[in-house]
Amino acid sequence: MFGGMQDYELRVPRLIDHAEREHGGREIVSYWADGTTTRTSWAGIARDARKLAQALEKLRVKRGDRVATLAMNHSRHLVAWYGAIGMGGVIHTINPRLFDEQLVYIANHAEDKVLLYDKVFQPIVDRLRTQWTSIEHYVCFDDRQFEEMIAREDGNYAWVEGPEREPCMLCYTSGTTGNPKGVLYEHRSSVIHALTEISPACFDLSTSSVALPIVPMFHAAAWGLPFASAIAGLKLVYSAVNDPTVLCTLMNEEKVTHSAGVPTVWLAMFQYMDATGKKPEHLKIVTIGGSAAPRAMIERLMRMGIRVGHAWGMTETSPIGTIGSPPAHWDELDFDAQVDLVCKQGRVPFGVELRVVNDDDEVQPRDGVSSGRLQIRGPWVIKRYFQDAAGDCIDRDAWFDTGDVAVLHPCGTMQITDRSKDVIKSGGEWISSVELENAAVGCAGVAEAAAIGVRHPKWDERPLLLVVRKEGSEVTADDIQTHLANHVAKWWLPDEILFVESLPHTATGKLLKTALREQYRDHQLATATAPPLAQA
Repeated sequence: MFGGMQDYELRVPRLIDHAEREHGGREIVSYWADGTTTRTSWAGIARDARKLAQALEKLRVKRGDRVATLAMNHSRHLVAWYGAIGMGGVIHTINPRLFDEQLVYIANHAEDKVLLYDKVFQPIVDRLRTQWTSIEHYVCFDDRQFEEMIAREDGNYAWVEGPEREPCMLCYTSGTTGNPKGVLYEHRSSVIHALTEISPACFDLSTSSVALPIVPMFHAAAWGLPFASAIAGLKLVYSAVNDPTVLCTLMNEEKVTHSAGVPTVWLAMFQYMDATGKKPEHLKIVTIGGSAAPRAMIERLMRMGIRVGHAWGMTETSPIGTIGSPPAHWDELDFDAQVDLVCKQGRVPFGVELRVVNDDDEVQPRDGVSSGRLQIRGPWVIKRYFQDAAGDCIDRDAWFDTGDVAVLHPCGTMQITDRSKDVIKSGGEWISSVELENAAVGCAGVAEAAAIGVRHPKWDERPLLLVVRKEGSEVTADDIQTHLANHVAKWWLPDEILFVESLPHTATGKLLKTALREQYRDHQLATATAPPLAQA
């Protein structure tokens, strides 16, 4: 007889079992909306998750049923993840920032049976309760309701076992066009993703790490951090309030070493730092994703001695697709070259593959120049949207088209140049709205910028740049044009710059380009009658 290995289903409850057994005393800190702070541990999370599993069974939640949450980041939300999954259910995190019609559609499409929610979202619950057709039980995390429900249980519970390819979590895309689509994660995909995520080349998590994830637990599986953190046994610090004053204070009081969030979070933090002179004193690694980070943001964080992990991914990829980490020749690069590298979206971790194809579906070389549609495949990448009659959303070789436009560099680094629908097509050439925006934000006095293509009689489209000034700034269009001329090709320069009070965003903080394109659909560019500055 040949030898063999033990059969071990990769199921999410094994993560919390490990955290309880090996790192049980490591703290989980929660800062609540009312300004209070509570402390528990991985052992406490595991205990309460078992109690919740018992309570959910008493509510007649069955294997495969969806248990929804409408909540911010805190320990009870973490308990809900492990409790719902542990009893064989599927945790469904709902984004409270979505429109009412989307919230109704998502909960009904998911056929949620129970909703666990924060008191701050009581108005949403009251408003939509009669429209949610499948939810039978509503439990508020605050007002003692949640605590009293699990207090009635003894926690003597064995996790539901089963195949590793069973579903464990449901997340919906932000739905910028049409109805949001559901992505159903499996135990296996989530565990493999978490194992990759803790590695030094990814989030670099270990027992000594203290992490404050600013990314909400309702956004793309919180980037997998609730699962990866259990493997590493790190100290977790949660805040239900995303105010830079609160976040910076928490980071310093709890000695936070790791954080993760979208670029707008760090812009707010910078404004707080400039106004107060304070800063996060212990931060070592910051992961930025959700949308491309401006160079000025990356440079400032790096000058603070922080390693910046520029990440790319999407709900459909669990979400990690690429992440930046220092390459072998990092110490040989000067500071500007290091920033150049970090501005790109990083490299592929083991578990996924990337390729770029043109409009004829021809694979493009990894030469750092040839751009095209970015495609991805791997064990934590979607195969089919939840309850979607359209069938598989991949091609016959399992490639999923991300909707992004990118180039792959010879070293394997990936660089997003745009969303396929956001790229500006001028005179048969492509202008990256992302690069144009990030260059503009690097100009003193510019708080935020959005570039969109506006119809042009000769060049098909030309760039219109919409700019929000920083408070008190008097930066002019000429100032911005002069700055841009040093950072982008001449023919990329916007034909017109308009100053606006604010820009629209999606529920996950990304610029809402669809709304901007609609608003400026008939806009007449100031230079539309003359050859563009760029291509004349």
